Amino acid sequence: MSDYTSWDQLDHAEDHIVFPDNIGTNISIDETSLSQGELYTVVTNKAGKGRKGTLIAMIKGTDSETVKKVLRRKIPFQKRRMVKEVTLDMAASMGQIVRGTFTAATLVTDRFHVQQLAYDAVQEMRIAYRWEALGRENTEMELAKKVGRPFVPDRLENGDTHKQLLARSRYLLFKNKGKWTPSQIWRAELLFRYYPSLKQAYELAQSSGHIYHTVKDKGAGFTRLAKWYNEIEKAGFNSFNTVSRTVQQHYQTILNYFESRSTNASAESFNAKIKAFRSQFRGVRNVAFFLYRLSKIYA
Repeated sequence: MSDYTSWDQLDHAEDHIVFPDNIGTNISIDETSLSQGELYTVVTNKAGKGRKGTLIAMIKGTDSETVKKVLRRKIPFQKRRMVKEVTLDMAASMGQIVRGTFTAATLVTDRFHVQQLAYDAVQEMRIAYRWEALGRENTEMELAKKVGRPFVPDRLENGDTHKQLLARSRYLLFKNKGKWTPSQIWRAELLFRYYPSLKQAYELAQSSGHIYHTVKDKGAGFTRLAKWYNEIEKAGFNSFNTVSRTVQQHYQTILNYFESRSTNASAESFNAKIKAFRSQFRGVRNVAFFLYRLSKIYA
């Protein structure tokens, strides 16, 4: 019933599908898991708005040389020169692909990936404290057992033990304090009283979002980002080492956000569409046929 057997990309679909006519001035590049954890590099046109004309390319793997070779071979140079801006995450391979393929484009590091790094650093500290609390509780349980008395853990004012306090604070540490529920406000008050370093780390993570929300130009962004970097360095938290190194390595592409305020949200949204489409197929048994059906909707 379909033209699948005569599809012009069928012979190489499992390795790559490319649609040069869908190229635009503003594009995104990301990776997605397609079948059994197999990664594909996905290039999309923001002007497509997640509909027909969105998909530019899907290429098996994330190796920069492999992806560059396919894009250069399948998309004419003049079309690649049309691209003026590419949003991407902080993976080194993605930057190499863009610089080697879309040579006239400005690279913009996605703001949400920068913020996520800071949030992850806070969670790393919370988890470390939780392991310490678990260790103390296990030691106390063993001591109680040795002296033949029941173990009764210390409870805080809201009824949590330290272990529970740290476990139950996970989600509030992702949220702006203005969005905390009354119980989260109480829990955060206790958390920051007993673990003041977590309060400092939480405020560092939140301030990254504040920079993106309030700064309107690249010059001010440069100043605010430099101050934030200095605050991270001054805090001296080991968990923030990755954050400071990443900011240092991607400083220019992070700052490019303040010129157009572009993000990789369209790519993340397209990845969500792929996952939803995949669930309709109950997985991907025939990769080529799956990509054929996907291209009929989005290419």
